[in-house]
Amino acid sequence: MENNYLDAQGRPRIVVTGMGVMSPIGHTLDESWESLLHGRSGIGPITQFDPSNLPCRIAGEVKEFKPGDYMNFKEARRMSRVSQLTVAAARMAVEDAGLPHGQAPEPERAGTLIGVGVGGFEVAVEQLEIYHTKGIKRVSPFAMTAVLPNMPSHHVSLLANTQGPISTVAAACATGTQAIGEAMEMIRRGRADIVFTGGAEGLIHEAAVGGFSAMRALSTHYNDAPERASRPFDKDRDGFILSEGAGVMVIERLDHAIARGARIYAELLGHASSSDAFHVAAQDPNAAGAVRAMRWTLKDGLVPLNNVDYINAHGTGTPMNDASETFAIKSLFGERAYEIPVSSSKSIMGHAMGGAGAIEAIFSIYALHHGIIPPTWNYETPDPECDLDYVPNEPRPANIQVAMSNSFGLGGQNACLVMGKYQNGQVI
Repeated sequence: MENNYLDAQGRPRIVVTGMGVMSPIGHTLDESWESLLHGRSGIGPITQFDPSNLPCRIAGEVKEFKPGDYMNFKEARRMSRVSQLTVAAARMAVEDAGLPHGQAPEPERAGTLIGVGVGGFEVAVEQLEIYHTKGIKRVSPFAMTAVLPNMPSHHVSLLANTQGPISTVAAACATGTQAIGEAMEMIRRGRADIVFTGGAEGLIHEAAVGGFSAMRALSTHYNDAPERASRPFDKDRDGFILSEGAGVMVIERLDHAIARGARIYAELLGHASSSDAFHVAAQDPNAAGAVRAMRWTLKDGLVPLNNVDYINAHGTGTPMNDASETFAIKSLFGERAYEIPVSSSKSIMGHAMGGAGAIEAIFSIYALHHGIIPPTWNYETPDPECDLDYVPNEPRPANIQVAMSNSFGLGGQNACLVMGKYQNGQVI
């Protein structure tokens, strides 16, 4: 392999050649991106069940989603919602990558890695109810294959005819980010030339909303004004908004992408993950795990601290998380933290759990590609503990060369990606 196809550590350089998003703010990546830039919120009253007895009655739903538009209707009926959303996003990513016949060119050299935080939660609950009320004979023979968290990876593999390595990551809110990082390792280890990767979640169910409500993790003050409910870094934030969605990207070795004439969006430079080893739900007040994940990511990508131009924050809108992430960024970057624009996509689409990191990584790549930083919406009242540049309420044109995307999950699981701009045939 030629030297310009390798990084300074002799590893294959990895680029992004296709992306697809199905989200509460759009049924395509471009529609989602325009909503993100122009403040078209995807958060509204829950319609998938009656939420009237819950303290939080709003969510980020993918409205008017018709699985039959993206897959065989009969197959869709046997899938969980998370698999349906994943297949929709994956089909768009495959088409965007310009792959012949919509499939991997060399199936045995193609991998699949889709992250899912929970899996087919709603199917498990539904089939349990059927078992108790109608008996075992009425339980669907497809129940278990719908519930299993590896099924989104299976369906993407089937769609793209990938016959190489396949895996699934489950790392709570860090899932999508960590999945993309592990997909990079498939290529670095020489097991694959191209990988279909990302993350998804379809968790808007009364048991899930009830469970997060019991944790006092969800916003409850804005049921009558849902578009204002997700307020990352704002002083009046009172919890996150649960949402759903999927983000899938096609990543390849640079030489592989160039050989097939692929359009290149960006280069994936580095990734890392870490554990707080602190608490099942609460953040480490010292944010040491988050700092490690960011520091190791930059080290893995050979990126100096001074080269980071934008951070797409985890930014959930919970009081502890946002203060902890702000502290982590300042701990790592020092005074330069105040010069780096930081924004949260969750401010307009809510928290898609296993899908969040993948969708946010894709938004970060679009920020690089289009030279514009998406804002943090609903940022109105500054919080002394959150005192960075959060790009409030208006997109900002910027010559971004390097972007970082953060995800910090329940169980103290942290993951981070860093990516570089691709321009005029060169990665900056």
